[in-house]
Amino acid sequence: MEKIDREGGPSILKKTNSTLGQFIRYVFVGGGATVVQWGLLVLLKEVFHLDANIANLIGFVGGLVFNYVISTLWVFDHNAIQNRAAEFAAFALIGVVGLGINQGLIWLFDKPLAQAQVFGKLLPADKYYLVGQVLATGIAFFWNFFARKYLLYNKKN
Repeated sequence: MEKIDREGGPSILKKTNSTLGQFIRYVFVGGGATVVQWGLLVLLKEVFHLDANIANLIGFVGGLVFNYVISTLWVFDHNAIQNRAAEFAAFALIGVVGLGINQGLIWLFDKPLAQAQVFGKLLPADKYYLVGQVLATGIAFFWNFFARKYLLYNKKN
């Protein structure tokens, strides 16, 4: 049975300051943002034949907006910045570091590694960007959570 807090709502819906609780929630939020980002990346690259980095940039913006909205509603319980525009700018700036990691790995896999055919016949050269995306997603996930938790949503700020 779901634990009910004093206000009558399920505790899973309430914000928490527990790092573990926030991390678990961020896994779901990050997963949703990843679906948005990857969906736009693959759609724009495969269907509309955009450059992988341009498609990824557009996907990043979609995922960032999704992540910000859900994170501020459900994941983090304390806003160090009270102005929403400034908070979003700081949230986005942290995300831009993750985007830099993402763009760099996509470029590396889509251009030099694809040209060198480092995976031989295991993977078509035009799909190497996806390997870069998988690696970048994992690295950027941890960067984004911990930077946002300790730089933007920390009670000690």
